[in-house]
Amino acid sequence: MDSSLYDTDFYTWTAQQCELLRHKKFHELDLSHLIEELDDLGKRHYDQLESRLVQLIAHLLKWQIQHWRRSNSWRATIRVQRTSIEKLLRRNPGPKSRLEEAMTESWSEARDLAIAKTDLPDEQFPEICPFSLAEVSSPEFWPDLA
Repeated sequence: MDSSLYDTDFYTWTAQQCELLRHKKFHELDLSHLIEELDDLGKRHYDQLESRLVQLIAHLLKWQIQHWRRSNSWRATIRVQRTSIEKLLRRNPGPKSRLEEAMTESWSEARDLAIAKTDLPDEQFPEICPFSLAEVSSPEFWPDLA
């Protein structure tokens, strides 16, 4: 199948691929691009999990380290990210098996984000994540003072 439509009009390409699937015209499908898009779609759920963990961990760090600036906004962000992660994993349980990996991969970015947002020296932030996955996930967990 000519895949030029894939490159020039993705929206129409997706509609066309769906129509071919509905009518079981498998031999007309753009298989190489379909496989690529399905693979990418699956990766997006993991990327979303990682992105939410970055925000959550950064705010937990801010909560712990810059305790004099704690606000309802920070509290709300922490709660929203926890709820969003829980909902993501409930709707798409596949990435749950990679939670530890996602947390590890999120740490550096979360630390950098917290440093940037607090304008405090790097040295005030731990090199290794001080929170466990259970703590990060728990609605009852709020870091104590540094």
